[in-house]
Amino acid sequence: ANFSAGAAGGVVQPVRTVLPVPRHGGYLGVMPAYSAADDALTTKLVTFYEHLKDSSVPSHQATVLLFDPTNGTLKAVLDGSVITAKRTAAVSAIATKLLMPAFAEVLCILGAGVQAYSHYDIFTELFTFKEVRIWNRTKEKALKFASSVSGPVRVCSSAQEAVTGADVIVTVTMATTPILFGDWVKPGAHINAVGASRPDWRELDDELMKNSVLFVDSRDAALTESGDVILSGAEIFAELGEVLKGTKPALPEKTTVFKSLGMAVEDTVAAKFVYDAWSAGN
Repeated sequence: ANFSAGAAGGVVQPVRTVLPVPRHGGYLGVMPAYSAADDALTTKLVTFYEHLKDSSVPSHQATVLLFDPTNGTLKAVLDGSVITAKRTAAVSAIATKLLMPAFAEVLCILGAGVQAYSHYDIFTELFTFKEVRIWNRTKEKALKFASSVSGPVRVCSSAQEAVTGADVIVTVTMATTPILFGDWVKPGAHINAVGASRPDWRELDDELMKNSVLFVDSRDAALTESGDVILSGAEIFAELGEVLKGTKPALPEKTTVFKSLGMAVEDTVAAKFVYDAWSAGN
């Protein structure tokens, strides 16, 4: 519901502030939001690092601070990593439900990190795909993914092999140059582009960006943060909230891209939900 609320203006959230940590190739993002509908006030702090030497440390780490909106008191500090993984995948699932082709049989995931797992879980729960494929830059991680998830997954040796003929594609990589090319994509497919959250990073090439209908979570964020949108010059057709409200059509028969950058209000709603459930149990 926060998308339609966001589109309706019941939410206060600036585009996130991102502070570079140049010496270590990292970034610190600050994401405050207030939702009037939920009467919830939070800030998420998220760090993300491009090329980690130690692969046991996740590329993204996050903490959510939940405040009492009536007086500004800090009520809770929540681990933001699970919230980020689950809310991002949930939003991709909403976009996919609206935008995927009518007879979607093949799901392809590019990347095998935290977001690959959360997307796999919700996508296999909500949709019935006959085949799930995965590709990752280092094949070991893709093999590990395939052996840890609940259903059968085909590990592909190239991104092109994974993508060819796929109906729904999820890109969840730390790529800084395109790994998905319009040439490979089946007409009418739906792509959830989740990585590449900096203005000079890409996951999708110009051809794909320009020859598909582009949906975003936030126009402001996409035009500030998304290299795929900024560098391709692709025109944004709609925000997801506009489709949910019915002011813009979904166009599932077209090739569609949902560029997800993540909105602070998603963390706000999720954190309040977790906190309320915890409070009720105590």
